[in-house]
Amino acid sequence: MRPRLPRRHPRDRGQVAIEYLGFLPILLLVGLAGIQLGAVAYAAEQAGTAARAGARAASLEEDVGAACSSAVSGGIDVSCASSGGGDSVTVTATVHIPKIVWDLGNATKSATMPVDH
Repeated sequence: MRPRLPRRHPRDRGQVAIEYLGFLPILLLVGLAGIQLGAVAYAAEQAGTAARAGARAASLEEDVGAACSSAVSGGIDVSCASSGGGDSVTVTATVHIPKIVWDLGNATKSATMPVDH
């Protein structure tokens, strides 16, 4: 005698699809949060690059703002401020983090270089 397989009831059809649809918003939120995290890392990297380029320009007594702007990718707004005196100069670069889901503010990085006399 063969064992009997359980019968499927017609009302159980599509249950997995409904469960998937209920879980889909959570999956989308996790995916968008991952993209937002990548945008934070990208903005921080761009701010660091701008700060180093600005500090290099300031140490050679060149235009800090132009050096900062040319060091970052197109479409990214950066602001740089230099400070210091004597033998070293410090440049702080601020880049606004792109908004994917949440507005997380700005990424700020600083770089210090010796002044070239």
